[in-house]
Amino acid sequence: MSDTQTREGYIAAVLGPDVPSALRHEAEPEVKRGHDRGVPAEEMAARRAMILSRAWARMAARAAPAPAGLRSDMPRDAVAEESVETTHDGFFLTRRYGLRHPRFDGGQSPQVSRDVFVATDAALVLPYDPARDRVLLVEQFRMGPYGRGDPLPWMLEPVAGRVDGGETPEETARRECIEEAGLELRGLERISSHYCTPGYSTEFFHLFVGLCDLPEARQGRGGLATENEDIRTHVIGFDRAMGLVESGEANNGPLVLSLLWLERERARLRAAG
Repeated sequence: MSDTQTREGYIAAVLGPDVPSALRHEAEPEVKRGHDRGVPAEEMAARRAMILSRAWARMAARAAPAPAGLRSDMPRDAVAEESVETTHDGFFLTRRYGLRHPRFDGGQSPQVSRDVFVATDAALVLPYDPARDRVLLVEQFRMGPYGRGDPLPWMLEPVAGRVDGGETPEETARRECIEEAGLELRGLERISSHYCTPGYSTEFFHLFVGLCDLPEARQGRGGLATENEDIRTHVIGFDRAMGLVESGEANNGPLVLSLLWLERERARLRAAG
């Protein structure tokens, strides 16, 4: 068997037969890199969802850039990319870029080296019952606070999950509400789509409020055992939720942004039922 045939068989084993052609084309370079590094096909296949999600995020970025009314409309092609090194290649990726970019004074920057955490897009949704004026919060252990040394590394958050390859953010939001909280949404209100840590990560958030019926105020359990999720849910009144923002107990950025947006739009949502 030739090297080309071996590589093609490896790609087929990792990605499977049902990936749309455009998404497959975008994902293939990462799979080829695994082949060239000698990563077993079974190990790469275990990363399939992440590989496809990263590829899908790149496609989404190209398809729908944000407007440039105030900010510079200098195109990506104006950046001189002189080197790219994949410094970690596993379930997660990190890359080191050597590049020069145009400066606002019309000159060119010196070559700079920048490390980037290559993440996926994610959908986050704050479930809200406008009739009962309640929200649902998710609580779970988080490695970020733990790695920072936070003595209380359990965090209150919206429902959240990775946008899978070929999936819309709205589909992700609805799926994750079922998986994490057992909730069927009857509507979605878009808050924003934004980078969360653009200085070093590609991670991109699609943030929503999800309209639904919430039960009496209580705690519950959720999450998928297959993903080692240990999730506790809290149904609380809107006023108590805003109290978490005021006290600082709500220290998760998307949760704070969602609650502040809801504070602004709450009267409209309640009037509409």
